[in-house]
Amino acid sequence: MSNWFLALIQAALFVIFAPLFAGWVKRVKCWLQNRRPPSLLQPYQDLRRLLSKQVVMSVDASAVFRVAPYIVAAATLLAAVVVPLIADNLPTTAIADVIVLAGFFALARFFLALAGMDIGTAFGGMGSSREMTISALAEPAMLMAVFTLAMVASSTNLSTVIHYVLTDGMVLRPSLLFALLSMLLVGIAETGRIPVDNPATHLELTMIHEAMILEYSGRHLALIEWAAQLKLMIYSVLIINIFFPWGIASEFNWVMLGTAILAITAKLMVLGAVLAISETVMAKMRLFRVTTFLVLALTLALIGLLSHIVLEIH
Repeated sequence: MSNWFLALIQAALFVIFAPLFAGWVKRVKCWLQNRRPPSLLQPYQDLRRLLSKQVVMSVDASAVFRVAPYIVAAATLLAAVVVPLIADNLPTTAIADVIVLAGFFALARFFLALAGMDIGTAFGGMGSSREMTISALAEPAMLMAVFTLAMVASSTNLSTVIHYVLTDGMVLRPSLLFALLSMLLVGIAETGRIPVDNPATHLELTMIHEAMILEYSGRHLALIEWAAQLKLMIYSVLIINIFFPWGIASEFNWVMLGTAILAITAKLMVLGAVLAISETVMAKMRLFRVTTFLVLALTLALIGLLSHIVLEIH
């Protein structure tokens, strides 16, 4: 029962600290751009304000439009449950599979795209079309990186991969290096960050994620915004805990759990700062160049898989 309680605590940490991580990235970007940064708690205030507002909905909205925010939030929450955050040997280990994680993300994306097209606006259809185009290119790259990890650790289970890298794989492996680079590019595309998308823009010709949710308001918009923040944290934790698993708890005692919380906090702060720096020095690319960006991610994952076969399989 204590292990199940720890699993619930871990899921709660995802829910609570996802807006804080998004606020940290925004704060570092403001420092780099010589602007006055908002409070770290600003995302919480934004969500509270949206939750207190009345939902305004088009008369043409169907049931899909109404239930999509709840499905997106629930699917993203389930994805967070299967990702190890501070410990790698929890009861949720049985479903902590990367294929399951990709399925939850695909479910959320499917309903969000349907909701974008449901009202019939030009922006919603444009955003849904772009989102599906990007996902069709990003998912093969993600799966190829997963297959590379599966070849290295002989499993697609996240806890097994983390445990393998932590105990036996802490050496310079070209396969893991290329898989890391591929996952970084896929994470940027999947979370709608620069240079693929700009989460802060409302320009008609550049919107992707924002175009799909323009018709949402109130608690529906709050759920979608929270799900986007949670997805950003999930990808960040995946990259950190798979390729840099130092500090994750393998035993359930207060010392190791406290160390794991400090370690994941420090690594998320570093990764958030790196993300802010990359978004500051780069500009958003043209939509037609996103295909080249994601083909590069697929190529890197394929090179990682081939390098494992050539160099590490005897």
